[in-house]
Amino acid sequence: MSQREAQWEVVIGLETHAQLQTKSKIFSGASIAFGAEPNRQACAVDIALPGVLPVLNRDTVVCAIKFGLAVGARIAERSIFARKNYFYPDLPKGYQISQFELPVVSGGGLAIHVGDQEKFVHLTRAHLEEDAGKSLHEDFHGKTGIDLNRAGTPLLEIVTEPDMRSSAEAVAYAKALHSLVTWIGICDGNMQEGSFRCDANVSVRRPGAPLGTRREIKNLNSFRFLQQAIDYEIQWQINEIEEGRAIHQATVLFDPDTGATRAMRSKEDAHDYRYFPDPDLLPLEIKPEWIAEVRAGLPELPQQMQARFEAEHRLSPYDAATLTAAPAIATFFEHSVALACAKNLATPKLIANWIAGRLTAKLNESGQDIASSPLTPEMLVGLIECVANGTISNKIAKEVFEVLWNGEGQDADAIIKARGLKQVSDALAIEPIIDAVLAANPKSVEEFRAGKDKAFNALVGQIMKATQGKANPQQVNDLLKKKLAG
Repeated sequence: MSQREAQWEVVIGLETHAQLQTKSKIFSGASIAFGAEPNRQACAVDIALPGVLPVLNRDTVVCAIKFGLAVGARIAERSIFARKNYFYPDLPKGYQISQFELPVVSGGGLAIHVGDQEKFVHLTRAHLEEDAGKSLHEDFHGKTGIDLNRAGTPLLEIVTEPDMRSSAEAVAYAKALHSLVTWIGICDGNMQEGSFRCDANVSVRRPGAPLGTRREIKNLNSFRFLQQAIDYEIQWQINEIEEGRAIHQATVLFDPDTGATRAMRSKEDAHDYRYFPDPDLLPLEIKPEWIAEVRAGLPELPQQMQARFEAEHRLSPYDAATLTAAPAIATFFEHSVALACAKNLATPKLIANWIAGRLTAKLNESGQDIASSPLTPEMLVGLIECVANGTISNKIAKEVFEVLWNGEGQDADAIIKARGLKQVSDALAIEPIIDAVLAANPKSVEEFRAGKDKAFNALVGQIMKATQGKANPQQVNDLLKKKLAG
């Protein structure tokens, strides 16, 4: 943080729309499958034909209850659906059915990690609502097309308190929330398809001063864009105030091409939407028995699993958090640990290192997730076993990993034998190579004996090069020390 930025305090709150994983829309039986031709999945209810009535989808309520339980929130015994009135071409009814005064979920929060620091982000509420349609501006020769397939898609809008103080904290929260909603199975988390999108409310103030005027950045559908948009907005607001101009409440859009935000419209307040209870929908009543039923079906939550990994496998909080970033990663780790235990290999930390390091890097490079990884837990444990029993070194293990990843073999041991990669641990085979390296590098020998430790590492490197990385590194170190001491 620069000295200038230190003179300001940033205040950020996020509103996140998570599209719920149901088969049909929140108030109709129309499909919510992504990718259909425009207006093929919009029924009479969705397009607001006269006389139609909404019917609440029970599965959306189950999703809301799951979320409320997962974040330690209060689940309302009675909540109300309201009409949020505004006029836009892709809103066929002229209002959106949402919740206002009595949301289904209140309070709760999420713990996040930013570097080594842990912070708790409090939630204000989470409420059910329907999505609007979509305006299409491309390929219409200057006109706008309306696709109502998305109209009525069920959303859970999750609103935080203004607890975050940097874009890094906002991104950490968004990632933690994304992990949670996918973990409990209420949202597929596909940001490119709009299943998980964030609005960021950003303001700045002098430390200790009242809250500044906020501007809302709409529809951020990637963590990178979220960070870039907030960082730009922070600097823009600071510049405006320092130049003597006032910040006006507004809704803004982020342009990824320019990296800048631009005002779209003045920001509305609740009274502008003229909320009132929807007369076509009865109050939503949730009995304790229903909550207990949903609770019984919840999986182990990420933070619970993190604590277990730390206790059972002695992993660091960072490693445990990495391994519980998604259900598939945790499953891969636990399957690998079980296989290793069956072979009497005490290697949870090694497995965690391989998953968080080499495997994650390859998955990112190829754009795959761990569920479709060509490297299976069986392959990984077989590779680790070969290192543990001295068959290969860590350096050669990386080479074998590449072969396994590329599908050129299924078994690490077989690959090692076929390619002659077995580690040389025979002192009689290593000693002549060490002698040759010492004879060829008298200067390094002289430097080591003069107290320069780097010279020792240089000699080890020459020996490993001469053996094509196959020599046992520990034996090389031990034998070399004896030779140099002689």
